[in-house]
Amino acid sequence: MAHDLANLSPDVLAFLRERHLAMLTTTRRDGGLHVVAVGFTYDPNERVARVITWATAHKALNAARGGRAAVGQVDGPRWLSLEGPVRLVTEGPGIERGVQAYAERYREPKQRDDRVVIEIAVERMMGRG
Repeated sequence: MAHDLANLSPDVLAFLRERHLAMLTTTRRDGGLHVVAVGFTYDPNERVARVITWATAHKALNAARGGRAAVGQVDGPRWLSLEGPVRLVTEGPGIERGVQAYAERYREPKQRDDRVVIEIAVERMMGRG
């Protein structure tokens, strides 16, 4: 079931705020898929999903090349998949936003000098929230 990003239901928004792990899919240099467990956050106003990580992680290197990515979470019959163009944020307020949102949904992350944020500009959301 496709969701209207401009009009997400309260159930979908609540599901996106609950503490759940997810799977992030990015594209490797050779075109293969890289799938890894992550925590992520979603900003419904900006329509951006964020994953904090470190600069040398494979997911970060894949995101730095651009392309598309997807992140999905599941909890029994509820599931959501968010997809769109991906980019890597390497400095400034973008990292702070990612860390703050992660702390609100999960817990305060450990301090890292090599922190980066993967951002997916969500164009499509599918599932049952």
